[in-house]
Amino acid sequence: MLIDHLQGNYRFLRGIAPYSSGVAAMPGFEIIRAKMLRPLPLKMGLEKIVHFLNSIDRPSQAICAMELRIPAPLSFPGFMEFNQSYQAVLNRWGLLLDDMNPIARTNVAPAILQPAEPILYAFSYTVPAINQHTFPTFIIAGAGDLVDQSDLSPTAIIRPGEDTVDALKEKASTVMQVMQERLDGLLLKWEDVTSLNVYTSYSIRSFLVDTIYSPIGEAVRHGVNWYFCNPPIQGLAFEMDARGVRQELCIDIQN
Repeated sequence: MLIDHLQGNYRFLRGIAPYSSGVAAMPGFEIIRAKMLRPLPLKMGLEKIVHFLNSIDRPSQAICAMELRIPAPLSFPGFMEFNQSYQAVLNRWGLLLDDMNPIARTNVAPAILQPAEPILYAFSYTVPAINQHTFPTFIIAGAGDLVDQSDLSPTAIIRPGEDTVDALKEKASTVMQVMQERLDGLLLKWEDVTSLNVYTSYSIRSFLVDTIYSPIGEAVRHGVNWYFCNPPIQGLAFEMDARGVRQELCIDIQN
């Protein structure tokens, strides 16, 4: 069920406590994605984002998605501790909605050029739409190779410890199904997607066409962005997210 975030001017699919499953702009608004030219530590980065939004007359609640990078995959208990700290940061800025976290998130660990601490790589926010007839804009949160995205335990990992082509294909297929379910929940289709992103340190070539390209129809024209990263939890091997946006920026807000 889509839940309205009136202050943020977007709707979201409820996920688990640390993040929502996806967000879509309300009518009359659109989502813009901004990539950080020089990523910042998470707490500092969020403060800079709020100041940036204030400079364009947008409230902090306009933040609807965040993309994080962490030094290395965490244990399941470590991931839960990280999420508690992350939620506390959001709460300090008034970004939670009652007992829910409306903000979508992707959180991965680069396999090379690892950051020394958790950093903010990119974020998305809502603005009034200039063209009222523009296409829908949205962000689908990252999902890893778990049987159930709400079950953050080792028993939920799909084919744990296996890295054969067949195992990776099954992992990717399951994550693709999550992407489909979240698209459905946002009342959208693959043709609305402008960017489909894969996060894994394994080669995707053997199953790219059959498992990823085949289901997405015309969205194939945009290709797939492969980030040489690992999911945020030890034992996971494959993660994806997706978005549909009209505008993407690269900004430098260190100063």
